Amino acid sequence: METVKQFSIFMVNKPGILSRILDEFTHAKINITALTVMDSVEHGVLRVVPESADKLRDVLNKTNIQFNETEVLCVTISNQPGAFASITDKLAKAHINIAYAYVTSGAKGGKTTAVLKVADVKKAMKILHGSTATNSDKRLAERRSLSTRKG
Repeated sequence: METVKQFSIFMVNKPGILSRILDEFTHAKINITALTVMDSVEHGVLRVVPESADKLRDVLNKTNIQFNETEVLCVTISNQPGAFASITDKLAKAHINIAYAYVTSGAKGGKTTAVLKVADVKKAMKILHGSTATNSDKRLAERRSLSTRKG
């Protein structure tokens, strides 16, 4: 789990705009960790989490592409049903608002990355980090209560 820079890139809704932007990333050899595209009546928004924020920022500035930077939380989760729901449930119980979220594709049985824009990143990290005990650690903790141990 880590906080990273996400870039929101504003695009005119016309054929080929997304392709041209992604071509710029390709020519600059920028690898993308996660991305999502949304649209509205007037424009589209490409949200990108790059491996190198500095390289992407340079490309966007050099090509005069309008963008905003935002700090988001990236959480590695298992690629199985309920994994993302578990994360959102923990944040909801801690009263942490999720403005938006998206998940990268993952391999079967592998891992994937959830990207979350939350109201309080530090609190979210504390909540999620505190819940990362392995199943074996949980079983050991539940094995015997203090009252049943011989002293």
